[in-house]
Amino acid sequence: MLRFAGVSTGSALLLMAVLPLASAPALADDITTADRLVCAASTVIMCWEDGECETGSPLDLNIPQFIEIDLTQKRLSTTKASGLNRSTPIARVERSGGRIVLQGFENGRAFSYVLQEKTGTATVAVAFEGISVTAFGACTPASTTR
Repeated sequence: MLRFAGVSTGSALLLMAVLPLASAPALADDITTADRLVCAASTVIMCWEDGECETGSPLDLNIPQFIEIDLTQKRLSTTKASGLNRSTPIARVERSGGRIVLQGFENGRAFSYVLQEKTGTATVAVAFEGISVTAFGACTPASTTR
């Protein structure tokens, strides 16, 4: 059983900003002109302050499989299909050098995304008291219709 099971629902809410990336396809898309993205991950690693680390999937960690990123509205959200209706504001969005960098802070947790525009690959980190999470995944442009 994963140690994550003891993390509170509030902690899981912000973790949704990173862990939905845990089932990404190996290949991603060019996201250079996209303002709305859907992301998923291939690898998630969670470490505790005692040095113990675990790797898991969204299914293992009870986390949504996909996350939507709205760069214009500066918001991370679960997909409608997840039924979770969660969102987190993004404090900073910067496009520079072929990368999209997202950063935010909510409920004592900080997160950073680095997205490669040409490939859609994603590297994500979330840090909060005693726990850090790193995810590697992929993003694709979201449909323009809702």
